[in-house]
Order: sequence, then structure tokens, then C-alpha cells
Amino acid sequence: MRRRDFTDLAVPGVRGLRPYTPGKPIAELEREYGVSDSIKLASNENPLGASPRALEAIRGELDEVWLYPDANGFELKRALAERHGLSPDCITLGNGSNDVLVFLAQAFLQPGLEAVFSQYCFAVYPIACRMVGASERVVPALPSAGPMPLGHDLRALYQAIGPETRMVFVANPNNPTGTWLDGRRLKDFAASLPPQVICVIDEAYAEYADSDVLGDASTWLEELPNLVVTRTFSKAYGLAGLRVGYALSNPGVADLLNRVRPPFNVNSLALAAARAALEDVEFIERSRAANAGGMEQLREGLAALGLEVLPSAANFLLVDFGRDAAPVNEALMRAGVIVRPVANYGLPNHLRITIGSARQNERLLSALAEILPAQ
Repeated sequence: MRRRDFTDLAVPGVRGLRPYTPGKPIAELEREYGVSDSIKLASNENPLGASPRALEAIRGELDEVWLYPDANGFELKRALAERHGLSPDCITLGNGSNDVLVFLAQAFLQPGLEAVFSQYCFAVYPIACRMVGASERVVPALPSAGPMPLGHDLRALYQAIGPETRMVFVANPNNPTGTWLDGRRLKDFAASLPPQVICVIDEAYAEYADSDVLGDASTWLEELPNLVVTRTFSKAYGLAGLRVGYALSNPGVADLLNRVRPPFNVNSLALAAARAALEDVEFIERSRAANAGGMEQLREGLAALGLEVLPSAANFLLVDFGRDAAPVNEALMRAGVIVRPVANYGLPNHLRITIGSARQNERLLSALAEILPAQ
């Protein structure tokens, strides 16, 4: 079919959008490069896979997949409410936390209003803003020579807030940098915001982080009615393929988010798996331990190769190659190793590398040891 251009018919916010760029799938890499036995360290997935309890719960739902899922996600919301010490009417379920980030933009942003976020923020924040025609105020990150290189500058974020600001996005830990904010400072920042500004704290990697340092923003909701906390089951819980996340907020905010939430946006397998995964504390502890060991392995190996690695409280590392990293990424793909280029974030000299299993990490390091001297 001959392609036709319908750009002029699209709403202004959509015309300039560029689709989100995901990590390259293994099957796609092997088709394009003719390689096999590839590994993927690009999308911050859990190398241990999914919780055994979650897999068992999925199997228990298979006989009823012909039925629509519970549109309200009653059982999962009840479990989440118990976990966070909140009422179920504080919860909005999403098809991944990406979903609830878009709901926030749909509910609170429009042309003439703006959102504030850091220079190296998760790519979905600007996409969600542009989708609804809102303005973006991008705040420079902390300097690369500081103790938290390329991290969020809370003072600068606060100073960027103006009369048209309706939302501030802060990821803790941040993606793609891995950097983090002290929980006490972040809480003070959120408490200092004007009441008409929604503070979104994205805790997608919270299960991997040191909670004593970062805190748990969901415990601040009673004091801060304009706070929204987003979380996901895609990372530590190992359910990326099922796409389930959630937002925690004041019931008044949750009511508005649930008005724009599509019906049945979380499928029945995801609802059951997430509920079971939430109970599998032992799996999360194993995942944290494996991540800590893998991070030490990669840090030592990358340092031995002369590469600079940013601090990280997540399950990935941002690595500075000191030059354009695109040729390194290309060579890694030809070696069957998928990592994440981040030039689209304004970081052309960096690659983001997921912490994998010990075997996967060693394969990455071995590939780099061959690639770097040749370039």
C-alpha cells in the first residue's frame, strides 16, 4: 500500500513525537547480524527471571483467559494497599508504570501548562508531555565531576518551577544514569512545592536500592497530598513481559487517574502474577543479592578496562567510554551482546549496561576486552 502523509491531521502534540526506543530484542539482533546465542543486557530485566510463585499463579489462570480480567484489579490493589499501608482507593493500576505516567500527563497537563524534569531523565516524561501539548522545562543535571555525576539537582529543579508548572518528575534511582537522591532531601523538596504542582517520584528500581538511604516515598503520602509515587513489576519482580505497574497517590488524584485509565488495561495473567510476586520476599532478596554481586563484578571488570562507571543504585551501570560509543555498541552487537546506547538521552559517549548473571557479565567483559584495543 502506498504510504500517505497524515501529519497535518494529527494534533500538534503528536506531530513532533518520536517513538520510544526500546532495547533491541534478541530475535531481531540475530536476524539482522546472523549471530546466535546472544545475550541481552539492554532493558534492565532480572537475570533470575520471574518469581516461581508468579509463574505458578500464571498457570493457574490459563483456563480462564477467555474471560475479561477484573477491571478494577481488586485482589492486586488489596495486596498493594496492605504492602504500603494505604487504602485501595489510593492505587491506580497500569500496563507497566509507563501507563500511569501517561495518565498523569493526560489528567493534569495541557497546552499552556508545563512539567519540570532533569536533563537526563527517563525518556517517557518528555514523550508524555508532548503527547498532550504541554511545555517542558528541562533542568541541567549535576556536573559530571561531582560526587553524584549527572544526577538530579534538586535546587535547580525547585528554581525552575513557575506559575504554569503543574508537574515535576523525579526518578529515584534515575534511569538512565542510575544516580539517586537522599530520601530526606527528596522529601523536603516534595514538601516545598506549591500545592498546585504534582510531584511524581518514579521508584521503578526501588527494590534494588538501599531503602535506608533513598527512603520509601509511599510513606510520605499522608503528609504530601500532591505527591504521586509510581512503581513497576517489570524490574526486580521479573515480570517485564506481562506489563504491570501502579501509582500510589491521594485518593483525589487516584480518582482522576482512574477516569483516564482504559478498561481492562492490566490482563488477568499479569494481575495474578503480580499478586503472587508481591508475596515472594525470598525471590526479591535473591534478586538483590545477585544484583549486588553482579554490580561488583562489572564495576571491577570495567575499571580494569580503563572505563569510567557512574554510581548506581539500580540494576544497571552507565559507562563512559570517553568517546563516541556507537562503534563499541555496533561491535558488541556483532559479538551477540546487546546493551543500550543512550545518545538519544544526550549521552553519545555512554552505554547503559544491565547487570546480568555472572556468565553474562563475564561474556560482556570478554567482548569489550577484544573490542576496545581494536578501536
